[in-house]
Amino acid sequence: MTVSILIVDDETDVADLFRQRFRRESRDGTYVLHFAFSGEEALEKLAGEIEPQLIVILSDINMPGMDGLALLREIKARWPDLPVMMVTAYGDDERRRRAGEYGAAEFLTKPVDFDFLKEQLRQLPTAMD
Repeated sequence: MTVSILIVDDETDVADLFRQRFRRESRDGTYVLHFAFSGEEALEKLAGEIEPQLIVILSDINMPGMDGLALLREIKARWPDLPVMMVTAYGDDERRRRAGEYGAAEFLTKPVDFDFLKEQLRQLPTAMD
């Protein structure tokens, strides 16, 4: 079964990094990667149809305009069952606490440990349905 991941980060080189690190999974049809470069763009994509089924959002916290924590709150208000993993270069306790309080499924620090991330993705219930 092929499922989608939405990656939200204002740094465009992050998209290239994810494409490279998920090359095999993309080729095998495990995951389809979608990208948004702002919180607002992510909400636009979520309001439309992301195909195939979206199983998780990976969002940076520090972005201009709507930051990742505001995006997380908005996603949880509209789609409470959609898992959101927060990614940040600043793994401070306050951001981690707030992300957990707002409903983040996971808190990852940059540079992303892709082996750990892929393991977390495999554990998502809809990934194996």
